[in-house]
Amino acid sequence: MCRLHLISTTSRIVFLARSGLLSAAQQLFDQMPDKDTVAWNAMLAAYSRAGLPSQALSLFYTMRASYTPTDPFSFTSALAAAADLRHLRAGEKLHSLALRSGFCISLPVSNCLINMYGKCFRPLDANKVFEEIDEENEVSWCSLLHGLVMSDLLKEACEVFEDMPIRNLIAWNIVIMGFASSDCPEISMCLFREMVMLDFKGDVLTFTSLINSCAELSEPFFGQMIHSMIIQNGWASTVEVSNSLLSYYTKFSCHIDASRIFESMETRSLVSWNTMIDAHMKLGNIEKALKLFQAAPETNIVSWTSIVAGFARNGYGEEAFYYYVNMQRNLHLPDQFTLGAVLHACATLTVLGNGLMVHGCAICHGFEPFLYVSNGLVNMYAKCGDIKSSSKVFDEMKAKDLVSCNAMIFGFAVHGWAQKALNLLEDMIASSVLPDKLTFLGLLTACCHSGLVEQGMDVLSYMESVHGVSPDADHLTCVVDMLSRAGCLRQATILLDLIEEKHVGYCEALLSGSSVHGDVRLGKKVGEKLIGMEPEKDVGYVMLSNLYCFNGRWKDAEKMRKAMGEQGVKKAPGCSWIEVRDVLMVFVSGVASLSHMVDLHNMLTVLESEMRNPSFVSFGLRS
Repeated sequence: MCRLHLISTTSRIVFLARSGLLSAAQQLFDQMPDKDTVAWNAMLAAYSRAGLPSQALSLFYTMRASYTPTDPFSFTSALAAAADLRHLRAGEKLHSLALRSGFCISLPVSNCLINMYGKCFRPLDANKVFEEIDEENEVSWCSLLHGLVMSDLLKEACEVFEDMPIRNLIAWNIVIMGFASSDCPEISMCLFREMVMLDFKGDVLTFTSLINSCAELSEPFFGQMIHSMIIQNGWASTVEVSNSLLSYYTKFSCHIDASRIFESMETRSLVSWNTMIDAHMKLGNIEKALKLFQAAPETNIVSWTSIVAGFARNGYGEEAFYYYVNMQRNLHLPDQFTLGAVLHACATLTVLGNGLMVHGCAICHGFEPFLYVSNGLVNMYAKCGDIKSSSKVFDEMKAKDLVSCNAMIFGFAVHGWAQKALNLLEDMIASSVLPDKLTFLGLLTACCHSGLVEQGMDVLSYMESVHGVSPDADHLTCVVDMLSRAGCLRQATILLDLIEEKHVGYCEALLSGSSVHGDVRLGKKVGEKLIGMEPEKDVGYVMLSNLYCFNGRWKDAEKMRKAMGEQGVKKAPGCSWIEVRDVLMVFVSGVASLSHMVDLHNMLTVLESEMRNPSFVSFGLRS
């Protein structure tokens, strides 16, 4: 290939790549019989610009294998690719090659090395390269600064920032961004104030970071102030800033403001749609969320996960599982968050078959060891009645957090394994996992279900005296329930009298205990108090009526039912369910499902026929 044609073809590759026609550029590059360094560099730059670092790195190795000489431009593209991939080994190998080739004296190569080590969380190596530069420029300083911020070395980043001979807008943005996502987001606001005083005007990154810091500060006033500055400076129309504002307003449940911003956006990215879908799901606006989901021009795993998690969170387990299945039919593979959400749905449905299927999917895709998924499995198995599998998953977890321990404690509690729950508290403390309110509620529930009154009272005592956790209404309700179940009605009454702020749960627990132990006098007193607290609900009427029935006081029971009718209170229908061949069969009192009734009548006909068989009598087989 003549030199002129080579230059022309290379220029054509650059043009196609910059026009977004990467496939055409690649095809033209592959058709070149001879390629020089410039041609290879053009294709390397095309891959880097298109956000395809894996292809860029692979092409660099192919270039070396073809014995085409590399130059500093080749190394800058390859190092940028290694940085984007966070591929430290590849970056170190490139560093070694650059040293042998003598290209480390090139400032662009050194800057790319600093950037690569920074993005691979090796700030000391980045600093070492920085110190070896004879004359650093603004890119050198900003690359070093960015690496320190990425490694959360904010103190060191501030020192570098102070040492910078010239602080440009990029440097200001880096430190503002670092503090915005730190434990001290208020510092980012102070930095911005200082930046404005030095006549710097913020850009997209500045205002995006500031909105994020306002969200962390939980101060709506600051966010609204920054929003007004965004409008004044003309950045409200940018997608990135609008997305940050959407996230900010949805965090504070300002869905009207968020909707206005969303409707006013000229261009909406996938992030915009996902933010609004998730926000409406969190607010319980399921229909609105579904409309947005269906109207979105494209969806990804985040969109589907928001829908699945939203249904699960709002108690629609069947719908959550339906969309989980449809997601995979649409060729979207689940991630750890999707699996965690659908496991929550299985737990609320108490459908073990579906839970087992999701567990298999987690193993298949390699997400079982992830903490979020493991916690979901512990909870799902416990709530679906398989406490042994729940305990097995928990024991095999390499790392456990407070959520893991609380899920296991509640699992032990509802299955009557109180001692295991109490022992787990000791293991938590030994592992430096501090218990919280839910932990002690689980322990009290365990003692309540197992009748361990003494241990339960000990838990109530040391939760505040030792661990500094004050009991709330849920804890005290559990204690009243525990005492009432055990027949300690006098102690339960004394405890109830000591509580200043009466709670419906206390009365329900004591009334239930009165019914179990036949204390009509106490039950009547508590029942009337409960009806007075919630006259529009059926709980007090029904429980008191049942108490009278259990003790043969039919007239009193009839009076209670009559009073309930006069008040216009209707009893909520009873409900039961059973899982048959991975299908949940639900039976509601007073509601006859045609499919259920046909099956039931057919089975009753068979049973009646068998009972009429002369071979059977009332008390067994005839000999």
